[in-house]
Amino acid sequence: MQEITCADCATTVLVEKFSPSHTSVQWLDDAARECPRIAREVAAGMHPSSIPTCPALRDSIERSARSGLLATDSRRSEPARGQLIAAHERT
Repeated sequence: MQEITCADCATTVLVEKFSPSHTSVQWLDDAARECPRIAREVAAGMHPSSIPTCPALRDSIERSARSGLLATDSRRSEPARGQLIAAHERT
């Protein structure tokens, strides 16, 4: 995962991008404390888990990907069906 900083509020998160449409974000602290936009949504009564993302952070991530600062790693593969069972049976 790579550190990306929001251009709007300077919050830093960890990001992995596996394709143009698949991005994983890991917050380093509570999103509602770190991100002013998410904090406003929570203060307005929204539950944090129902807030999909911060538009400014998403724009910062996409800008980093387009500029090449955030690599897209298309080598990620999901486990094939039965792989986990077979691995446990060998031990």
